Amino acid sequence: MLNVYSNKINRNCEGCGRRDFIKVGALGVSGGLGLADLLAARAETKESKSKKSVVWLWLGGGATHVETFDPKMNAPAEFRSITGETSTNLTGVTLGGNFTEMGKVSDKLAFVRSFKHGNSGHGGGTHWLMTGYDNRNIDNGGLPTRPSMGSIISKVRGANDPKSGIPTYVRLSGIAADGPAFLGAAYSPFDPNGDALNNMKLKLSSDQIEDRRFLLKKLDNFKKESDQSGLIEGLTAFERQAFDLIYGKAAEAFDLSKENTKTVERYSSDLGKKLLTARRLCESGTGFVTVNYGGWDMHSNIKNGMNSRGPVVDHAVATFVQDVHDRGLQDDILLVVTGEFGRTPRINKNGGRDHWSPLSTLALSGGGLNMGQVVGESSAKAEYPKTNPVTPQDLMATIFHVLGIDPNVQFVNQGGRPIFMVEEGKPIKELI
Repeated sequence: MLNVYSNKINRNCEGCGRRDFIKVGALGVSGGLGLADLLAARAETKESKSKKSVVWLWLGGGATHVETFDPKMNAPAEFRSITGETSTNLTGVTLGGNFTEMGKVSDKLAFVRSFKHGNSGHGGGTHWLMTGYDNRNIDNGGLPTRPSMGSIISKVRGANDPKSGIPTYVRLSGIAADGPAFLGAAYSPFDPNGDALNNMKLKLSSDQIEDRRFLLKKLDNFKKESDQSGLIEGLTAFERQAFDLIYGKAAEAFDLSKENTKTVERYSSDLGKKLLTARRLCESGTGFVTVNYGGWDMHSNIKNGMNSRGPVVDHAVATFVQDVHDRGLQDDILLVVTGEFGRTPRINKNGGRDHWSPLSTLALSGGGLNMGQVVGESSAKAEYPKTNPVTPQDLMATIFHVLGIDPNVQFVNQGGRPIFMVEEGKPIKELI
């Protein structure tokens, strides 16, 4: 059997029969959902009219809102940005001192300075952002009770794009509470780095990408033999589509060797290359991609922390935003930049900031939304929203608006009861 995406490629494909060929379509995953099963799950859903995509950049640990997008340089010294500020191409708008490149493309971004919720726990805040709902048990070992936005989108659109076979929901790096909850494993994120047991998770580590030519040669020989023996004609439509996903070009979206070399060099960092991969996935039909760049839990020496993490995000985001515009994709791809909460407005005795959910970091770009603006205003010391408070459900409703998802969409929960995915949130009016 050719176990296509196991940790080690089985190189003994000679003599494969129809049963083994079907296992190729099922990714050779024992005891889990096969690719053909997931493609079949797609057929049971109603397709969204929109084929727009979301790239969700997660600043894991809780990025400070002050040193990122709301520097408050007129506040007392213990409240203002410890890294200073940088100018933008928007009149009267500055960003934290590490974000000079984003400042130059700020006309292609929108900064929400009144984003808030009410859970300052890492797990609880993450659950609220990823699902739109609070869960007070998460930080005490509880499980997610609501499906993540990516899983909802996968349920609405189907697990795979009907044309390319590319997964609808891809996790390039994990975030807590990013799973399907009661929607079921078929709508879990497709993870190229994870352990593909219960979900469709494309295994494309660097070693496997190097083995790609060998694998395709084996599949090519196998396809010729199968054509001659009539095996392919005996497959179901979903088994054939599973084979097309493996044999065809969908996997190339993960392979940056297929990208223009100069473009790869522009992105430079590991984070940048993940965002570049995310752009390629969106172009191939993926609807929701998550990228986690952690290290923002800066309880001490926030200046050094920001000087380390900030420039990496600054360059990666600015490059992504400009690249998307250069390719004419600004209406088709929405970038969301956030973390689980903000940081305390006042610098603590260790030169850091602690957890603070009443005000958080949020920036967006693209998606056909109105860019080049600041939405909402924070209080004088960056403690709370002063105007126009925006909640995670409002963000969720905005994403639904971009993707053409019915704001009243309901799914049946584990108790057999249909429930709304968004109950109170409304799209951020300034953006639409």
